[in-house]
Amino acid sequence: MRLAGILTGGFFGKSARRDDNVTARTVGRLVKPSVPVSDIDPVLAWSSIILLTLGLVMVYSASIAIAEGLDSYGFFQADYFLVQHAKSLCVGLVAGLIVFHVPMALWQRMAPWLFLIGVVLLAVTLGIGHVAGNSRRWLVFGSVTFQSSELMKLFVAIYAADYTVRKLDVMSSFKQGFMPMTVVILFVGCLLLLQPDFGAFVVIAAIAFGVLFLGGVSTRAFLLLCVAAIIGFILLVQVQPYMQARIRGFIDPWAYQFGDGFQLAQAQIAFGRGEWLGVGLGSSIQKLFYLTQPHTDFLLAVIAEELGFVGVFVVVGFFTLLVQRTFVIGREAIRLERYFSGLVAQAIGLWFGVQAFINMGSSMGLLPTKGITLPLMSYGGSGLLANCLALGILLRIDWETRMLKRRADT
Repeated sequence: MRLAGILTGGFFGKSARRDDNVTARTVGRLVKPSVPVSDIDPVLAWSSIILLTLGLVMVYSASIAIAEGLDSYGFFQADYFLVQHAKSLCVGLVAGLIVFHVPMALWQRMAPWLFLIGVVLLAVTLGIGHVAGNSRRWLVFGSVTFQSSELMKLFVAIYAADYTVRKLDVMSSFKQGFMPMTVVILFVGCLLLLQPDFGAFVVIAAIAFGVLFLGGVSTRAFLLLCVAAIIGFILLVQVQPYMQARIRGFIDPWAYQFGDGFQLAQAQIAFGRGEWLGVGLGSSIQKLFYLTQPHTDFLLAVIAEELGFVGVFVVVGFFTLLVQRTFVIGREAIRLERYFSGLVAQAIGLWFGVQAFINMGSSMGLLPTKGITLPLMSYGGSGLLANCLALGILLRIDWETRMLKRRADT
């Protein structure tokens, strides 16, 4: 009965503040807005373009040896991953352009249904998903492979923002504001841990509970969640042998450099070889079958080796700019009482920031190694598509806010 109440009342309940419906009436039901360059946030646009472009270049550099050396990756074609990544980038950019033309009011109305679609995709993945590396995370449609957890990150960002707006008046209540979302996210977490995909679960939980915190959930409830998360992580480590192995490799990678600490040890070698300016683009040694996933999980290690500290600093700098702009855009929308749009923007900022931090921390040895990609840069069609969709929504939020401000000034 409790779950039924959550799904009927908390899940599909009417919003107490459908402020974006006002936006839809004010801005207009625009399907094809005319957007001058001055109406697009230049910092957000350029930081995204630079990260996407640098990612394309570095994916090619990091994957040449693997594509040439393994017949299973396209018959010894050195540019196999470059071509696939470029195709995914084109699809993602087109998809991002399409979602830019969708009013935020429509995203708010679709939020519960998008979340349900994501849950169904995760459940289907557990049933008929493709198995690789002892994980069942991918759905295969002919020649297309799709990772449902990547799209779920976007759906959770949208749903958490909608949920917070609907529960705004009771968000400080533990029972009415905090618990329903906790139950729903734990259910999603169970689906992800059965794959298993602990990294995606961490990112999704950070998005959902970060939005609740920004929306006004009580500090006591949030601190209780943090304590519960730490306890839950310790318990998971105790019952999951693969997580124990990664913790051992993290604590002392050189003691297990030919076993559990192999990936981290090789990544640290890459960082050490890069020094200040790197060994030169294309000249990495660690990508030659030492790093197991140089074009996905450990792309930053290849950047560190080939472009040095300067290259890593540039990547971190542009991610910092990107995340900072998402929060500025969100804060500006909230100032105009567009709460849903503002929370979606900040949820996307949390998503990019947390995932980038985990990926970078794993590559540098600050965190245990985790199979999670670097947003906007790493190889992976599903992740790139979800990232580009998020950027399209961000630009839409910024555009609608600018239109409202311009109308108010006139």
